[in-house]
Amino acid sequence: MSDLKAFDVIVKPVITEKSTMASENNQVVFEVRREASKPEIKSAIEQLFKVEVKAVNTILTKGKSKKFRGRPYRRSDVKKAIVTLKDGQSIDVTSGL
Repeated sequence: MSDLKAFDVIVKPVITEKSTMASENNQVVFEVRREASKPEIKSAIEQLFKVEVKAVNTILTKGKSKKFRGRPYRRSDVKKAIVTLKDGQSIDVTSGL
């Protein structure tokens, strides 16, 4: 997988209270493309951050219907990947690449 393809798979890290608590269990949460598969996510993480991935779990969050100034719109669907790293491995998502 080339660098451009790896950067296309991973959109951004998710930094929330829940994802920070997951980091205690050697897990990191990323927002990924909706079309990305688990093997693609695993190889992209391993290539970009030079770590070993133990498992990848994905969640597809459906977009909500909202209103802005009385006009309805729909938020986009978001796919998140919870990446479990092998023992001794870590990723500092706050520093960037």
